Amino acid sequence: MNRKIIAQRMRKNPFFIVGTITCTVIIVCLFVIPYFIPFDAQANSLTEMFGKPDWFSKGFEGHIFGTDQMGRDILARLLLGGKISLAIAFVVVFIQVVVGTVLGLIAGYFGGIVDSIIMRTCDVVLSIPNLVLALAIMAVLGTSVVNLVAVLSFSGWVQFCKLTRNNVKVASNMEYVHASQALGSGSARVMFRQIFPNVTTHIIILASQRIGWVILLESSLSFLSLGIPAPTPSWGNMIANGREYLTLYPWIALVPGVALMFVVLGFNFLGDGLRDVLDPKRTS
Repeated sequence: MNRKIIAQRMRKNPFFIVGTITCTVIIVCLFVIPYFIPFDAQANSLTEMFGKPDWFSKGFEGHIFGTDQMGRDILARLLLGGKISLAIAFVVVFIQVVVGTVLGLIAGYFGGIVDSIIMRTCDVVLSIPNLVLALAIMAVLGTSVVNLVAVLSFSGWVQFCKLTRNNVKVASNMEYVHASQALGSGSARVMFRQIFPNVTTHIIILASQRIGWVILLESSLSFLSLGIPAPTPSWGNMIANGREYLTLYPWIALVPGVALMFVVLGFNFLGDGLRDVLDPKRTS
């Protein structure tokens, strides 16, 4: 697609603009603000338990969003938990893209028994609800970041595989693919040099949409104490810890809850915007 048309769509699409601004602001805050905060995210201070939010009355020297039941600064924990969640989401989506795309290329290009085996495997994985599968595996393997990444990666590659396979099926019948095969190009070269560059648009769109989904699922597991192990902060376990004090000290649960909402909403908007911008079938 012409770069000029893409640029025009970016400027005109409200979802892309709002999603880009939201995600940029969130990422900048997560990695810049911690340098201005004098509090340790995991340090307890029993004399400052349930401290009310100072907002910005004391600048970064005060507890802007208050403290929790252990006297820990909520903003410091929010930023550390956000960085961990975002890092996990990017790693998980990268693994899902690589595994799903490679298997989708193989299934779509070779077809036959290879396609049937891969697709039936996808059907088996899809038949199990993601959250139930993640709960079962984490309960058996135990809570750790490595296990969490493995679980989230295993439950999300299928969509990339099916999407890539369907697009490869269409691209395999194009004249340029038949010409490459007639000239003696090997299967790997045809798949990765000829077909793959022409099916990346939908992969990019799906990947951007999956980041918010992964963050939400990670937070759900952490809420159930099957995600990020304590005392490392996660938005999920912060919400879980604050639910007992929701009526008296609502900021403990509401702050991470609102942050989670904005992050998921931002990446969903960005994904929808990229779909509108990059899809050649949509009118400019």
